[in-house]
Amino acid sequence: MENEPKKLSVIIPAYNEEATIEKLLQLVKEANIGNVQKEIIVIDDGSKDNTLKEVSKLSDIKVIEHEKNRGKGAAIRTGIKFATGDIIIIQDADLEYDPQDYKSLIDPILEGKAKVVYGSRTAKKSNKLYTKISFYIGGRSLTWLTNLLYNTHITDEPTCYKVFEADLLKNMGLKCERFEFCPEVTAKVAKRKIRIHEIPISYYPRKVEEGKKIKWQDWVEAVWSLLKYRFSN
Repeated sequence: MENEPKKLSVIIPAYNEEATIEKLLQLVKEANIGNVQKEIIVIDDGSKDNTLKEVSKLSDIKVIEHEKNRGKGAAIRTGIKFATGDIIIIQDADLEYDPQDYKSLIDPILEGKAKVVYGSRTAKKSNKLYTKISFYIGGRSLTWLTNLLYNTHITDEPTCYKVFEADLLKNMGLKCERFEFCPEVTAKVAKRKIRIHEIPISYYPRKVEEGKKIKWQDWVEAVWSLLKYRFSN
């Protein structure tokens, strides 16, 4: 029924994030999304620190454990299986992204204007976009390659904040294991001729010594994924 309350599923893959996970979860719980219900799903991806202990301090959170570390993409796929919401958003377990942006990100879907929404870090001019120039160049080059290969017009392909109609994401047939979730899901959305709606978001980049896990090998894997899915399913 159209008038039934909607639910947002927040999928949070976490690996060794004891320093930030409790604060992040508090911010997610406090985020104002109007009359939309909120479901928080944390996938502990085989953490070797106290991530699970920190998560257990808070109530009303669905926690799923991977016995061993499988990668961000695998954790997201697990979260998708357990999500019961009408809308799904991906949230990192650090503090680079602000859950207060949720409402502006889900509104285009609630209003029937979009099926997929990305939060664009580059669209908000006040953001500091990187702690290392290599991260900035990597993100910009992936965005450029995506637009070239798929005839899209997005400004931030590797953004964490990706929001989907749940049924669409659940039927995407994702195969990702690691950080290639972003290029795979973007490629499959684009090949379905679904427009990606973008909303400016806040961004607070963390340093490698603070726990940032992305490496240059992940950029290579992302490029390969974009090329691979352009010519295959």
